[in-house]
Amino acid sequence: MEETFVPLRGIKNDLKGRLLCYKQDWTGGFHAGIRILAPTTYIFFASAIPVISFGEQLERDTNGSLTAVQTLASTALCGIIHSIIGGQPLLILGVAEPTVIMYTFMFKFAKDRKDLGQELFLAWTGWVCVWTALLLFLLAVLGACSIINRFTRVAGELFGMLIAMLFMQQAIRGVVEEFGIPQRENPNQTAFLPSWRFGNGMFALVLSFALLLTALRSRKARSWRYGAGWLRGFIADYGVPLMVLVWTAVSYIPANDVPKGIPRRLFSPNPWSHGAYSNWTVIKDMLNVPPLYIVGAFIPATMIAVLYYFDHSVASQLSQQKEFNLKKPSSYHYDLLLLGFLTILCGLIGIPPSNGVIPQSPMHTKSLATLKHQLLRNKLVSTARKSISKNSNLGQLYRSMQDAYHEMQTPLVYQTPPGLGLKELKESTIQLASSTGYIDAPVDETVFDVDKDIDDLLPVEVKEQRLSNLLQALMVGGCVAAMPLLKKIPTAVLWGYFAFMAIESLPGNQFWERILLLFTAPSRRYKVLEKYHATFVETVPFKTIATFTLFQTAYLLLCFGITWIPIAGVLFPLLIMLLVPVRQYFLPKFFKAAHLQDLDAAEYEEAPAIAYNMSFDDQDPHARATCIDSGEMLDEIITRSRGEIRHMHSPKMTSLTPHSQTEMRPAYSPRLSHRPNSPRLRELKGIEIKQTPSPRPSPLGQNTRSSSSN
Repeated sequence: MEETFVPLRGIKNDLKGRLLCYKQDWTGGFHAGIRILAPTTYIFFASAIPVISFGEQLERDTNGSLTAVQTLASTALCGIIHSIIGGQPLLILGVAEPTVIMYTFMFKFAKDRKDLGQELFLAWTGWVCVWTALLLFLLAVLGACSIINRFTRVAGELFGMLIAMLFMQQAIRGVVEEFGIPQRENPNQTAFLPSWRFGNGMFALVLSFALLLTALRSRKARSWRYGAGWLRGFIADYGVPLMVLVWTAVSYIPANDVPKGIPRRLFSPNPWSHGAYSNWTVIKDMLNVPPLYIVGAFIPATMIAVLYYFDHSVASQLSQQKEFNLKKPSSYHYDLLLLGFLTILCGLIGIPPSNGVIPQSPMHTKSLATLKHQLLRNKLVSTARKSISKNSNLGQLYRSMQDAYHEMQTPLVYQTPPGLGLKELKESTIQLASSTGYIDAPVDETVFDVDKDIDDLLPVEVKEQRLSNLLQALMVGGCVAAMPLLKKIPTAVLWGYFAFMAIESLPGNQFWERILLLFTAPSRRYKVLEKYHATFVETVPFKTIATFTLFQTAYLLLCFGITWIPIAGVLFPLLIMLLVPVRQYFLPKFFKAAHLQDLDAAEYEEAPAIAYNMSFDDQDPHARATCIDSGEMLDEIITRSRGEIRHMHSPKMTSLTPHSQTEMRPAYSPRLSHRPNSPRLRELKGIEIKQTPSPRPSPLGQNTRSSSSN
């Protein structure tokens, strides 16, 4: 995004870039076929369930002036409009918790004023929305979103962690409240006797933890060893919403043996109930608000405008991080302008406004990255198998996959960054073929494992389109009519889903990965290198990593503590924004520039796994025992039912594999030869490591050309 503060230039650039690819935004979604329903359903539940919970919270805090009907209607209305005419379709809009806090504060203020009261509360919030929209228009026109360019990974990931903590806090608080008596309920009911309250709480624990564990497990179904491939794919795509239905059904098993109200379920009036639709005509009451309060509405409007500017922009930034390799341009300025119009619209019909939400927006992008990966993978697998059946050599096989990959890429008038293309073949594959004289011979799956090696060739890409956003918004709108069915969901399932969303947002967050690294035993840190890992693990000293992570953690706890302060808590984004000057002027005084660049990189730079030959020849037995004890060695082996013990990572034996143990070539990193030797490998390991040398450059291209010419 170009950093410009020239009035209207940012909006003009956004519109120009997005209009060029608007048609492809729709055709790309329809070309995905029925597979588009997987990310649609996934993000629908991630969007609807929190909004329902926030609506229930608003219903309690505003004495029924606002309910889940209004929060669902706002999320659906704003989502539909944004998906059609918005700039960035990856951005998910919804009613967020800060909006709930602000509306609760404004209700408490209005109900104690005789000339406002509950009767004119929504009319007064309409004026607040008008002022908020005017401020958002001003920010968009003046190019205030350009500041987002200075909002680096350290701040974005800290904000993401904070949102995850708030979701987990809501989950824990909800489960604890299952043991108490809800507000505005008759405490003399049988269900609220101490014994039944305890039983309800324990049942809520079972339901919430069951939903959490099964949802997390289902997301990894593609890696299960059991079940047909189509079944594992179906569970991975639709397992989370399926688990919500399953555990809702389980909650009805003891229905005949417990008092009514156990377990507790969602509460909200139906949209056709008496008084549930009175807010839709609030515009006619806005002129009845005293002029003093119309002017005074500017004060909460300023707070909401700052909140929306920050939340909306950061949600958009996190949904289009550099590692997603998006090809279409951003639209920060225009989306903020559109948010202003949506805010006015919501205020005039008496519903709380929606804005870009976290973690739903980055979750949407990740789900579309999974979709694009599956579409590309299916195409390349069929192409590879067809080439193998034609007895192609390794070079011909790779060329045919490259052609198939480019066929799957939709040409864009406006494309940034340029097309990535397939990654290079793994050097282990090339070495295996060349060392056995098979470089020009027909390829079989002992040389190129179609099911596994293709995953390594594919870059991260996202199916950028508007259809999934539109469909999920329409499904949220359908929830308004389906309110009688939604009220059958136990609240405990909601708390489990909140916890699931918190945990689901953590992978890919370097801040979280560094926290885990701090808790890793020194003798086990080398294991981080045996998987794909962030490059800073090799390039930055551990003490620097620890200091930087502790600073972020302390700042995170400060922001989290601010959220506990009743009204000041809503201003926690100001602390996050303060990280911009802190990062620019304060941190360079305590950390080297090179280390900061690695720890706060704009892109999640990932290094490949490194396998080692561990040599203990130069160590005495006592030193060896202090490095790796028997308990740690057992982590590397499994005991089978026949009593055999074998290593989990033993090499795969094939017809091309050398038979002698001494002839076996150890595994090595695919890109190790392209990276400088890291000075931290010995530090991470804690013992001497002999790094396997990289093979010589492969003559694959020359052999392929010569063979083809012959």
